[in-house]
Amino acid sequence: MKKRTYLFLLTILCAMFAQAQTSRVSMSGTVMDAANGESMMGVYVILTDLANPSNVQGGVTNQAGYYSVSVPAGRYKLSVNYLGYKPVEDTIILNKSVTRHFELLPTVIEGEEVVIQGERGDVNVTSGDVGRMELDIQTIKALPALMGEADIIKSIQLLPGVQSGGEGNSGFYVRGSGTDQNLILLDEATIYNPDHLFGFFSIFNADAVKSIELIKSGMPAYFGGRAASILNIYQKEGNLKKFEVDGGLGLIFSHLTVQGPIKKNRCSFLISARRTYADLLIQPFLKKDSPMKGTNFYFYDINAKFNVIINPRHRLYFGAYYGSDVYGFKSKSQLTKMSFSWSNAAASARWNWLIANQLFLNTSATFSYYDFGTEMRIDPYSFKLSSGVRDYSLKSELTWIPTPQHNIRFGVHNVLHHCLPGKFDVQAGTGNEFDMPAQQHYFGNELAIYAHDEWDITRRWRLNFGLRYTNFLHLGEFKRNVLDDFGHVVDSIVYKPGEIVAQYNRVEPRLAVRFMIDSTTSLKASATLNYQFMHQISIATISLPTDVWMPSTELLKPQTVLQFSLGVFKNFHQNMFETYVDLYYKQMYNLAEYRDGLDFSSLTQNPDQQYVFGKGWSAGAEFFVKKTKGRFTGFIGYTLGFTRRQFDELNGGKPYWAKYDRRHDVSISLSYEILRNKLRVSALWVYQSGNTMTVPLGYYIYMGSVVTEWSDRNEYRVKPYHRLDISVDWTIKKTSKFETGLNFSVYNVYNRQNPFLVFFETSMSTNNGEITSMEMQNHAYQMSLFPIIPSIMWTFRF
Repeated sequence: MKKRTYLFLLTILCAMFAQAQTSRVSMSGTVMDAANGESMMGVYVILTDLANPSNVQGGVTNQAGYYSVSVPAGRYKLSVNYLGYKPVEDTIILNKSVTRHFELLPTVIEGEEVVIQGERGDVNVTSGDVGRMELDIQTIKALPALMGEADIIKSIQLLPGVQSGGEGNSGFYVRGSGTDQNLILLDEATIYNPDHLFGFFSIFNADAVKSIELIKSGMPAYFGGRAASILNIYQKEGNLKKFEVDGGLGLIFSHLTVQGPIKKNRCSFLISARRTYADLLIQPFLKKDSPMKGTNFYFYDINAKFNVIINPRHRLYFGAYYGSDVYGFKSKSQLTKMSFSWSNAAASARWNWLIANQLFLNTSATFSYYDFGTEMRIDPYSFKLSSGVRDYSLKSELTWIPTPQHNIRFGVHNVLHHCLPGKFDVQAGTGNEFDMPAQQHYFGNELAIYAHDEWDITRRWRLNFGLRYTNFLHLGEFKRNVLDDFGHVVDSIVYKPGEIVAQYNRVEPRLAVRFMIDSTTSLKASATLNYQFMHQISIATISLPTDVWMPSTELLKPQTVLQFSLGVFKNFHQNMFETYVDLYYKQMYNLAEYRDGLDFSSLTQNPDQQYVFGKGWSAGAEFFVKKTKGRFTGFIGYTLGFTRRQFDELNGGKPYWAKYDRRHDVSISLSYEILRNKLRVSALWVYQSGNTMTVPLGYYIYMGSVVTEWSDRNEYRVKPYHRLDISVDWTIKKTSKFETGLNFSVYNVYNRQNPFLVFFETSMSTNNGEITSMEMQNHAYQMSLFPIIPSIMWTFRF
């Protein structure tokens, strides 16, 4: 059977190769923006046979701006199209394979601020991508935002099937999966914590971002390592033509971006930075005896990019990011101190090589770093906690376009994970230190090999299919604690550095199909199997920096997610309106949670010995309508979702609603350009069903102690969340060399007191310290975060 399978695959490859070589020539190259020299993704290069106009062949540029079109020798009409840019049209004779590069000139078109760039007008219908969406950075900047700062993660949360973690939180949940199941990439480097200020802002500086891609379903084989979604972000490469400075000055923070050529048309750079300064503004006005005196609360980040064109076939990119949050408090007597700090770092180096007209190689090396630390001191006692994760990655991918009907990608990707789940340090006075267990380091190696093909079978049928094989190793140095029936450590097994502790081999098939019903309507379906070998375990109900990352071990099995989706995509009025309805169903296995009843003695156990394991289900329907052209633009998105979990050791083994189960989720974003390229007003309204919660049903006294009787897990819900934001963008002056404007925004216009935290209080009576009676009625109290918040920001560019 295996021999027949191999023979069948070999026959297909030989047939494709023969087809590619039979009287065919190719035209390939790159497409760049004539204004700044940046490579352009999603540009359509079309060749129409003048002898047979019905014979139309084409290709689309990838992230590096590379394209390749293979056609029979002959005379063709050439067309290079990209929304918002002047098309290139020409008549050419192809009698041999050629390399041709293009630079497109930007044009001013109606509604360009809110059109998703890089998309052909009907790409949402014609492409084989089922759950893939691209967002334009100008669209994001037009949305009303907290304190006027454009936020990529908050914008992602507005899309159907994507839910926020709560008020001001940057964590996002995709179709019922957890936040750890989202792979977030910045220039191909993994970002483990995308939050600033405990989630109120994201780490992504909109001025430094070039492209944003979200994949919710139909995940292609060249992505892996996460089970739910891919958020793929690339930084700008730096202007190759001229120097440019962009910036903004707001009420609590500012940002500045500088970019330009080191050598014109050959080498460029970009540096972008942000910092909050509310702490600096407040401190001078505080009294000396104020409890806020000496308090630190700020974040900053910096992005950098370096881009070198060695020659038309070779190009190098170097990118970097670093961001840090610092929050601290100290009393006037200096006896009480508390501080939180965490930092993200990412670095990447990429090499693009156009090997031949139909062969393109992308090789990248990346480094990711995330650290968290907290310290609390009430003299003479002190407590310290630190955790972190580091990734070292090497990836090489070959793109082969043998015919216009096939776009094949092969690749190999290796990641070395180094996790530090938690280090504790507790002291009680000078020289007195508690005997805490040593910090256990975890090492994992993830090696993946994959192949993926985008196959246009006919004009109506397109098939995207691939296969991904992953070998994961949990490696020493490692000490496995052996526990007795009561959870006490009685022995240990020690593994040497590099020794294999656990090993997993997994194969992930990926399939997506598109059928064109007519020129404006398509039916799309997908089925994918994903494995995830990195886990984020959280005690809190929202994403926090204290959440730790762990690799798979012999106890912590890889998460497994099987997802199916089926959708109808339809455009109206010459692609002015885009719509879709997408249904999904998801099964999840090997999910992990902390077990109930953790106590101080658990610190002597391995972290994975503190977990319980279960499964989950998620199903729902997404509805989306978007207007892309004209002075009035916007979108409406609605998601109906159901998410359940079941753990044998939680909730008595009964299924329960997940913490982030959200029955209804609505987003309405509208924008109207009052004066062309001068004045625009935008509004955003969101509605979300309340989060689930577990509540105390009552209390009783047993042997002088209070015992709480709880409801079933997540049986109740808090009040629904809804909010209206508005903003006005005013371009004061705009010339070829200088542009300045103001952004006015109001967050939570009607001052909705949305629930952030609900807590309960119970009164009781005591006699000589012994509890004698208790009021059995629960009193619930709600804490809200943000009232109505107006803000203003000045922006400039020259």
